[in-house]
Amino acid sequence: MPTTTTVPADHRTVGGQHTHGWRIVATLAATSTIGYGTLYYAYAVLLNPMALDLGASTTAVTGALTASVLAGALMAIPVGRWLDHHGGRALMTAGSITATALLVAWSQVHTIGQLYAVMIGIGITGAMVLYEPAFAVIVAWFTPDRRATALLAVTVAAGFASTIFMPLTGLLAEHCGWRDALLVLAAIHGLVTVPLHALTIRRPPSPAMRAPAGTTRRDHAQRRAVAASAMRDARFWILAGALFAHGAATSTMTVHLIGYLVSRGHPATFAATAAGLLGILSVTGRLVLTTARRRLPVTGIVAAVFAIQAAAVLAMPLLAGARTGAIVTVVGFGLGFGMTSLAAPSLLADRYGTTAYATIAGRLAAPVTIAKAAAPLAATALHTAAGYVPLLVAVAGCCALAAIGMLSRASNAAAIPAGSDAPA
Repeated sequence: MPTTTTVPADHRTVGGQHTHGWRIVATLAATSTIGYGTLYYAYAVLLNPMALDLGASTTAVTGALTASVLAGALMAIPVGRWLDHHGGRALMTAGSITATALLVAWSQVHTIGQLYAVMIGIGITGAMVLYEPAFAVIVAWFTPDRRATALLAVTVAAGFASTIFMPLTGLLAEHCGWRDALLVLAAIHGLVTVPLHALTIRRPPSPAMRAPAGTTRRDHAQRRAVAASAMRDARFWILAGALFAHGAATSTMTVHLIGYLVSRGHPATFAATAAGLLGILSVTGRLVLTTARRRLPVTGIVAAVFAIQAAAVLAMPLLAGARTGAIVTVVGFGLGFGMTSLAAPSLLADRYGTTAYATIAGRLAAPVTIAKAAAPLAATALHTAAGYVPLLVAVAGCCALAAIGMLSRASNAAAIPAGSDAPA
């Protein structure tokens, strides 16, 4: 039976290695927050000023962000493969440098075509510096008893990216214009993320790193074998389907929640404030998962929260006409808003070990990210044709399917090759 050989980062004592894992966590918490704030959340704030300046419709400008997300999805698989073979230091440093340059280039676009080109580049670099590579680095450094805490620290910090950077971007745009605002954001991004990634990220010391020549080739073969086994495992595809459905639901609500609340007669300011709770609630949901998993299985906790989300969305037509009802239903949905970003790494590492974690995670992230990019467009078409109630029913159905997927038990789980660090 395979045995787990990873040494927890916080148990190393040689040369101060016992603390470096947590330095990496602090670094990734800071860089993920800045990365999401500048490369993703700033876009919503600058959308209208950009559309006006470029002489383009908001629909066309919004499409550039969709193209960015799709580009990141396509990069998830090769990035994951690179991380398993080479670690995160060079990739994340190069990604940070390129992303900073692209923020500067973004400030200089004058046509919609240039905007699309820059945003596609930002999507590619985002895949190199945001959650997926950060999680891969953490999974490599920490054993399961410490991994959840390390992942939580990063996701809690990054959960406040919108809270910090959307107001900051708005303030900068108001006083400096959107182009100079981007230059300031580029300076923040470059001055913080580049040196932190270059100086802090490293691969964990392990016996494999001190192995004799020829071991690297065997390691690569082992990674390929583990990844191939995961692709034959029905549990992987059930998880992918569940996260695909849930990603479609959350991205749809992110885009359409404010419009729905306004359609129920609420002022735009109230609707925006209620929608803003989603960011705070994403942190709450992650804390709930980390606390409850000490006594309950992760899949059961996540399934229960997904079911609560389905019930909350179904209740919106009945309750959301009143402010109290709107807040209650938004809170119910928001509890699961960011839970998958914490649950998925734990489930993958627990099932398949860390040998090929980044490769497997990249293959999971690609379809889920595509769902998040495409679902709001499909939801817009559904709303235009049939109104908000069928849209909400569809969202609730996606959450229910995700809950069922989390509870499903596959009868043909693939055997993980001997020599991997997957649990026996």
